[in-house]
Amino acid sequence: MSADGRSWLLLNVSPEIREQIESFKGLHPQAPRHSPISGIVLTNGDLDHTLGLLSLRESHPLVLHATDRVRAGFVEHNVLYRTLQRFPGQVTWRTLMLGAEEEVPETGLALEAVPVPGKPPIHLENGPEGRHAPDQEDNIGLRIRDTATGRRLAYFPAAGALTPMVGKALEDADCVFFDGTFWSADELPAQGLGTKRAEDMAHLPVGGEGGSLAALRGLRASRRIYIHVNNTNPLLREDSAERGQVEAAGWQVAWDGMEVSL
Repeated sequence: MSADGRSWLLLNVSPEIREQIESFKGLHPQAPRHSPISGIVLTNGDLDHTLGLLSLRESHPLVLHATDRVRAGFVEHNVLYRTLQRFPGQVTWRTLMLGAEEEVPETGLALEAVPVPGKPPIHLENGPEGRHAPDQEDNIGLRIRDTATGRRLAYFPAAGALTPMVGKALEDADCVFFDGTFWSADELPAQGLGTKRAEDMAHLPVGGEGGSLAALRGLRASRRIYIHVNNTNPLLREDSAERGQVEAAGWQVAWDGMEVSL
């Protein structure tokens, strides 16, 4: 995302980052060894949010914003991290402090990390160093403010529950991106695709009485968008009853290449 169209801040880095850069002109280099990407924010250490970093290993410095917990989980005991140590200063880590707003240089944006109920990434839950107990820095959402206009975006790609802090960030937002991973709590077991329920994987289902669609019905944001949608979720089908429910409630389902302007 960007406030000026020249410097861009990436929110997480998926394994598809190369295709995403190639498909969006705003992220194309303007000169040899140039990149308009001024920073990258990691909301947790899951591989679908961090693995793309290894595709950005060429000779260009990176500025990464993350909690200490997420940084340590990606850096320590990770031999692949050496690919991001090809020259001194290749990676600069900037610590996100929970509940503190910080302006990001060159972007016109300010970030505030909001703790969200979650869990350590799978590869750290039972690693060789022992089990990593859950910590409030494992998973965050973001309140993002345009410093020029004051407009706010709430970005919560993985949310295990709605806490007062999460609710406050959502209430203040002009646009909301929210966890749409699963429609129902038993989605994977019901389809014979696993034994874990949505809450076991730190995701609040969209549907049902306790789901996010019902809980967030009063949001003032003019744009409300479900993201991080799993391929088992019927929301992906445009003709599904579930898609009809979310659209009737004023929500959209994100698609690859979607652009949102505030």
